[in-house]
Amino acid sequence: MTVRCNSLVGMPAQPLLLEIGVEELPSSYVDAALAALPALCADALVQRRIRHGAVRALGTPRRLAVIIEDVADKQDDLDEELIGPPETAAYKDGSPTKAAEAFAQKLGVPVSQLQVIEKAASGKQKAGRYLVGRRAEKGRVSREFFGDALTEVCGKIPFRKSMRWASFDTAFGRPVRWLVALYGQEVIDFAFAGARSSRTTYGHRFLAPGTFEVTSPSDYVKVLREKHVLVDRDERARVMMERVAEAATKAGGTYDKEEFLVAENASLVEEPHVVVGSYEPQFLDLPAAVIRAVARGHQRYFCVEKDEDTLLPSYVTVVNTANRPDLIAQGNDRVMRARLADAKFFYDEDRKVKIDDRIEKLAGIVFHNRLGSVKQKTERMATLAGEIGAMLKLDADTALLTTDGARLCKFDLVSLMVGEFPELQGHMGRAYALHAGKDAQLANAVRDHYKPIGASDEIAADVVSMVVALADRIDTLVGCFAVGLAPTGAADPYALRRACIAVLRTLIEGSAKHEVFASLSLSQLFDASYKIYDVAQVKRDLDLGELQVKLGNFAEERLRGLLASATSSAVADATLAEQGKNVDYPADAMVRARVLNEAVTGKAAWLEKAKLVSKRLLGISKEAKPVMHLAGAFEGSAKDDKAIVTLVSGAASATASLQTEAQVRAALAFAETMATGLDTIFEGTLVNDPNDSFTGKRLEVLSYGALCLRKIADFSRL
Repeated sequence: MTVRCNSLVGMPAQPLLLEIGVEELPSSYVDAALAALPALCADALVQRRIRHGAVRALGTPRRLAVIIEDVADKQDDLDEELIGPPETAAYKDGSPTKAAEAFAQKLGVPVSQLQVIEKAASGKQKAGRYLVGRRAEKGRVSREFFGDALTEVCGKIPFRKSMRWASFDTAFGRPVRWLVALYGQEVIDFAFAGARSSRTTYGHRFLAPGTFEVTSPSDYVKVLREKHVLVDRDERARVMMERVAEAATKAGGTYDKEEFLVAENASLVEEPHVVVGSYEPQFLDLPAAVIRAVARGHQRYFCVEKDEDTLLPSYVTVVNTANRPDLIAQGNDRVMRARLADAKFFYDEDRKVKIDDRIEKLAGIVFHNRLGSVKQKTERMATLAGEIGAMLKLDADTALLTTDGARLCKFDLVSLMVGEFPELQGHMGRAYALHAGKDAQLANAVRDHYKPIGASDEIAADVVSMVVALADRIDTLVGCFAVGLAPTGAADPYALRRACIAVLRTLIEGSAKHEVFASLSLSQLFDASYKIYDVAQVKRDLDLGELQVKLGNFAEERLRGLLASATSSAVADATLAEQGKNVDYPADAMVRARVLNEAVTGKAAWLEKAKLVSKRLLGISKEAKPVMHLAGAFEGSAKDDKAIVTLVSGAASATASLQTEAQVRAALAFAETMATGLDTIFEGTLVNDPNDSFTGKRLEVLSYGALCLRKIADFSRL
């Protein structure tokens, strides 16, 4: 990672190197330290008024290092004005008080050199007369401060857990064994955690175990590379994946693309070497997800595969040495085979149990003490899935699959395999459902109803899976909110924020695949789920009206975040201006936000007029109720009332339906026409004329126009 400071002008500067040699750190510790080091170093130097250039963090499990370019050899001079106590506190009867004397002592000047000056209000400081003085200090040689600065940096490196060793009070991620600190070619002397700095470091533990000296920071990466240490993490990851890809190709396939494996392995070694292992082809009878879970788990192996569902009986492992790869492969194979044998036992035993028997066992898993067991949850989900199917007008066969899918979707939670590998929930359910002869769509729903799992994960692929996914999340949201389990602050033990985002994404992205999902209303879904809890006689703290408000506001916050990510914060705010209404159909809101964003990013000239008109209409709508009067109501009017009626009537027609992109574009085009026309009318007509008998009706029509425009967006917020 790199941080930059202001470039140096006319100041002697050299690079500064810090290396902390340690016993092997866990991978996550290395990554966290490398993320924090640049800012820690920059702060330590800035606080000491030492200018510097780019800060580059480097590291492996055995060492954490940082190179700071262009570090000035002298501090910046200090000349600053400081504001002290108010005049009333600084002087009493014309004599300085202790407050004035303390302020002078802080500046290192006599009280006689201080001045009383009138100051304007600033921040928490009120306007008034204050004691003011200047503090000036000539910059000193930077070397005087490096020791303290580096000690401070070492002590502030964050670790999830720290330890103490020997008789030292210092806590660190692992015991510190050596320190290297160089400013140019000069050693910076300091001590930390029982080690004293020098220019001596160590090479690779197995391939170059001896000590050697670092001449200067500029040579650091190069000389370590010669000693089989790739201290630059990006370089190490690149070399590692090149070797993994080459090994997988030679084995006849490609490697597992799981990003976690790349990040984890890159911080487990100093120089990446790969070893290809194997296991008996008979284990390929296991589902591919099971073999991947075994390989990824404690071993961090890359499976060799043909595609997502077809693996080869080989794997690639990243190791820290090239010595005796044959012995490494033998040891790895023994571990892999043992764990696969366990998995095969679980798999064979699980398939002997009937699915209905597993569903009954779900009654023994408590979902929540007030919301019942997981079995009761799936029963509610099945009923809700039927309600959603009716809303979507699904055919009888598809509707039956959705209710069956909801009833079955959790049965693998009581399987031996999921008990051993929790990350396989859903995947094992699909495998066992297919083994039992269930419909492929139903089996896919058991696996895919958990989607999307994360921000980058895709939503469920087919209608059946999407309906079950919605039923699961809606039941959880409504139930938890109804019994007072809404998230507070950062606490969200039931992952309700993630569940809500999953619902919104399913409705938004699902409508792109199947238009019928755009017709689903959040309030209808909440209402249907709440009534199912009525039938189940679950005692709740909120009535339906209270729940709709709280859960609606909660969903609106999440939707605003999704819209802002896809467009901008301003567009998201403008799109959701009509609080509580626009959130009901998330897919429609996303369509409007994206089309509106095109106009904003394209800097359409008419938007400025739309903003002004929207502000005028917003003010009018607060005074008059929205009523659409026809042109005949303005017979005899001397003003532009008929033109106003024409524009507002056009807006009403253009905004009657805003579900498709074409409809939104047409409405936005008319918004341009309306904004331009009303802007001209407002310039030449006093629409709020108190002496005009038509003013009341005119304002009501304009208020109706404001309502129409706000169906698209509140342009005044752009």
